[in-house]
Amino acid sequence: MVDRPNDTTLSIFISNSPAPAPWNANGPLSIDSDGATIHLSGDTSEQLRAIKQAARKLSSLTRSASLQGDWNTDQSFAFCTAFNDARQTYKVQVAEQDVQLKNALAAHAFTVELINDTPQNVSPEALAQRAAKWLSGLSPEYISYTTITGEELLEAGWNGVYEVGRGSDRPPVLLDLDYNPTGNPDAPVNTVLVGKGITFDSGGYSIKPSEGMLAMKCDMGGAATVTGALGLAIMNGLAERTRLILCCAENLISGHAYKLGDIITYKNGLTVEVVNTDAEGRLVLADGLLKASEYQPKRIIDAATLTGAAHVAVGNHYNAIFSRDTALRALAMDVAEQVNEPAWPLPLEAFHQHNCPSPYADTANSRPQKGGGAGGASNAAGFLSRFVPDEGKGWLHVDLAAAFNSSATDTQPAGATAQGIRMLAKLLN
Repeated sequence: MVDRPNDTTLSIFISNSPAPAPWNANGPLSIDSDGATIHLSGDTSEQLRAIKQAARKLSSLTRSASLQGDWNTDQSFAFCTAFNDARQTYKVQVAEQDVQLKNALAAHAFTVELINDTPQNVSPEALAQRAAKWLSGLSPEYISYTTITGEELLEAGWNGVYEVGRGSDRPPVLLDLDYNPTGNPDAPVNTVLVGKGITFDSGGYSIKPSEGMLAMKCDMGGAATVTGALGLAIMNGLAERTRLILCCAENLISGHAYKLGDIITYKNGLTVEVVNTDAEGRLVLADGLLKASEYQPKRIIDAATLTGAAHVAVGNHYNAIFSRDTALRALAMDVAEQVNEPAWPLPLEAFHQHNCPSPYADTANSRPQKGGGAGGASNAAGFLSRFVPDEGKGWLHVDLAAAFNSSATDTQPAGATAQGIRMLAKLLN
């Protein structure tokens, strides 16, 4: 193997031919005096996975790479996002200027940086402000926004966000952002994106163990993902009016925190008994979905790092999707395949609304057992479906099982992956 200092820019080639001797002919990688070559075989999914695996291996040789030869946008994106670290200190030079690639990498970098930042830096207010600032910078003439903060939430009736966030000294926030490129203030809203923005999740009084709490800065991954997706869609020329709602809170313990046995009354009159303060994401998203419904959009799409059950079901390479709108679910699956962001549908039926019963309220927010019991991801989606109109027509829920890795994998650096931003952006455009 060629010995290269860590600060040397390594040329990277791709080839559809097997690796030459003495390299393993079935292996994905060879290195010579010109640089490294990634050898591709199989279908597109297998090729992109091989590129990511090779990028991870090459990241141990150098922090700087230059892509040479005929790389397409998806191949370049796969390499650039895998050849990095949690602090985004690696650099990749791309031979030709590809606007689609440039936009995707910019949205990816924003999303990853926001999720990987410390929970001290990313308070609920900071999350809302950073999302609004970034999007406003992309399209200042078409974006306006408002925030509802702290006690204002209680006064406005957004009780889910308020209750989850009231235990923290840093107040909860509901961001409502309007992207309207039509110039018509009465233009209909095509899509509302809703993101779970729990900037740190201790679990509340249903407290997590330390090892389960360490990565909980990523619990605002839904908010970061929908923001990154909207930004990418804007950069790619989004022409439809779109709104973004972020439900931002810290789930902490204090004398003012919400407790097990509390009952939350939502704007639609539904009452919810809290049987697990660590099932807080659905409580804030319920407000976001109700707010989204007020705009009577064609579609509502929410994204959240919502359940460990989804991660158990699909692993860390897939996001889980839920919808009772079969056409929208099929479209989301098709788009996910087109942009090479693996996703998989999990069950959601009307009966899932009733799988968390309460003798004291219309429903509980979970089941009082570890992980919410069997079918926990579907039951969480069923809970959310109570807060969308038309029996879920036009609503898509994305449980971001692939949003974050506590340590590096064979295809991704440690930290945020931003998986989902390209799928959601393409659904918008």
